[in-house]
Amino acid sequence: MIILSAEKLASIRRILNESKTIAVVGLSPKPNRPSHRVATYLMEAGYTVIPVNPGQDNILGRTCYPNLKAVPVQVDMVDIFHRSETVLPIVEDAIAIGAKYIWMQEGIVNEDAAAKAEAAGLEVIMDRCTKTDHMNLL
Repeated sequence: MIILSAEKLASIRRILNESKTIAVVGLSPKPNRPSHRVATYLMEAGYTVIPVNPGQDNILGRTCYPNLKAVPVQVDMVDIFHRSETVLPIVEDAIAIGAKYIWMQEGIVNEDAAAKAEAAGLEVIMDRCTKTDHMNLL
């Protein structure tokens, strides 16, 4: 288990508090998938969740968009459920739409994408679960 510094935990807590609209990239329509469970939890916690999955029209009763650039509202956090090697184009779209935060779920690490996001002024969390951190920190 990775032990985080008090500063990093405070940063995660602040990001979760400041984010209101979360685009979940790679959200699955299947209830047994981690992305679906996390998105459901985030909705129940009061966040506005925007599904992003090019193969779907509607997930969790919400309009699903094919990519971040198609989302018609301002997104605070981009929560990514994709393989590490496919993250960079998602991060580039997040930068383009003016998102504030990139959150790569547990098991997802892409240092190049993180560096690009941070250079553009976005804060990045990698290899952590939004649901778990929200449950433990808020």
